[in-house]
Amino acid sequence: MTAPDPAAGGASGLRRAGRRRDQLIALGWLVGVWNLLWGDFSWGNLLGGVLIGVAVLLFFPLPPISFGGRVRPRALLVLAVTFVAELVSASVRVAAIAVRPGYRPRSAIVAVRLRVRTDLNLALTAELLSLVPGTLILETDRDAGVLYVHVLDVRGPADLTVGRDRVLAVEERVVRTIGSADELRLLTTDPRNQEAP
Repeated sequence: MTAPDPAAGGASGLRRAGRRRDQLIALGWLVGVWNLLWGDFSWGNLLGGVLIGVAVLLFFPLPPISFGGRVRPRALLVLAVTFVAELVSASVRVAAIAVRPGYRPRSAIVAVRLRVRTDLNLALTAELLSLVPGTLILETDRDAGVLYVHVLDVRGPADLTVGRDRVLAVEERVVRTIGSADELRLLTTDPRNQEAP
């Protein structure tokens, strides 16, 4: 009979403590949103929010999202500034398309395989893309790490390549902001060399 490894028990305990902390944070957000929806912070709404929040966390548990990286302030600044610049330029472009008389833009759906296939990277990349006018995430393949992106105003194959490269550029900025060292190394791989979905 072998003795249990104390290091393994310690790591398991740390994961449980981290999971409980994440659940408490989620509960706090749910209670806050509940009170904002009612428009009144009262004891009744607070208690109702706690009950609803606990029920949501018990009956609809979210899968744990592992985070092995660290936040890099300089890369976060680059991500934020680039996002705002893309938001402004895409808004102007979509507005110009909308007011152009008789113009019917063509659109396309592009499948883009991400290089870093973590849930966090997939979610953040998809969110940043969806917030910019002219692109929309239609579907994600979580297992394969593929985003299916609707791209507006496609005139030819070159625009498809530009759309695909734009998705990979957003992914790169996300990974450079919060990725681990292993995830940063994955950015050097060419996703076009991988199997197509």
